[in-house]
Amino acid sequence: SEGSLKGPTDRPLLQGNSLHSLPHSEKTIAKYLQENGYLTALVGKWHLGDADHYPEAHGFDVNIGGTHWGAPQTYWWPYRGAGRFGPEYRYVPHLEYGGRGEYLTDRLTDEAIKFIDHAGNKPFFLYLAHHAPHTPIQAKPEDTEYFEAKRKPEYVHQNAVYAAMIKSIDESVGRVLTQLRTRGLEENTIVIFTSDNGGYIGTDRKSGQSIPVTSNAPLRSGKGSLYEGGIRVPLLIRWPKVAKVNGRCDEPVSLADLFPTLMAAVEPAPSKLESERPICDGVDIKSLIEAPSGHLQRDTLYFHYPHYYDTTTPVSAIRQGDWKLLEYLEDGRRELYDLRADPFEKRDQASQAPDRVVDLSQRLEAWRKEVHAQMPKQNPAWSPIVPSN
Repeated sequence: SEGSLKGPTDRPLLQGNSLHSLPHSEKTIAKYLQENGYLTALVGKWHLGDADHYPEAHGFDVNIGGTHWGAPQTYWWPYRGAGRFGPEYRYVPHLEYGGRGEYLTDRLTDEAIKFIDHAGNKPFFLYLAHHAPHTPIQAKPEDTEYFEAKRKPEYVHQNAVYAAMIKSIDESVGRVLTQLRTRGLEENTIVIFTSDNGGYIGTDRKSGQSIPVTSNAPLRSGKGSLYEGGIRVPLLIRWPKVAKVNGRCDEPVSLADLFPTLMAAVEPAPSKLESERPICDGVDIKSLIEAPSGHLQRDTLYFHYPHYYDTTTPVSAIRQGDWKLLEYLEDGRRELYDLRADPFEKRDQASQAPDRVVDLSQRLEAWRKEVHAQMPKQNPAWSPIVPSN
């Protein structure tokens, strides 16, 4: 609803403006590749705008399931209905002709494999964006039973249904890799596995859950926050003849780096793509994939979330080397952490290092101005509740 896009109106700030449709002026990696002979597909979640801004408008030849919704009504075929999100009727298009008991993660994997087969000998770009493990927290009963039997009181993770959802994602990855091997494409395909944010630490009561969905421990907090539990995510890259087998890299990178990295890697038209390559926030990280112990020229990452969420109030952050500063925008409160000594962000160093706080705050403010970051505004209708005597 329009109200939910604006955010809460009973808090000290009115959240920053945000675009809810990816502008047509933005050129995606899919569009670049499509124009250079690649067959392109989005399978799964889109959540980047209305029908005028669906994947087909942004360089994807094939769109299986992508809509403006951020989550499905259900993970069970026919993947449609109303109630969970109010009276709104949701559906996942182009997944017709399924059957009772069919599970969304499995079906999206089926469609991804069909696309690989359909591509034949043509170069392709497949963006397989699973809805899992987003809410609703639902999984196949036999997988849930498997993890129920393994659960122990001392374990950090207690949600067997969530664990079962992760198992289905694991199986999906295995099936896609197997298909590439079967088709003889294994040594000629870059495979990237990652996530958009840390795990959701709330409770999915609408699915009958009474325990938290997951935990990011020992990392602090989770989805929505700018603590490490919210922004540190898995990134695994299989790049034949380039990536070191079982290599591990500790250099901080950003999902924004994937765009220039893939742009620099594609064939057969690198010269044309080179001339078209736009200015972007990311950097090419191929050197790290080749030599995981290496370092980038960049030493600073920025984060900005001018919104309210279960885990946070509006906040910005900067990481320079091992130091990370969070600035909360309601009251200007700043927290400083040494991620090398304290990766779990338990010891706020702001009072011990005031000069560093000032320096990082100035850098963060300069970056916000440079990128025209949308800022929250004071809410004129808000006033603190003063307790009566």
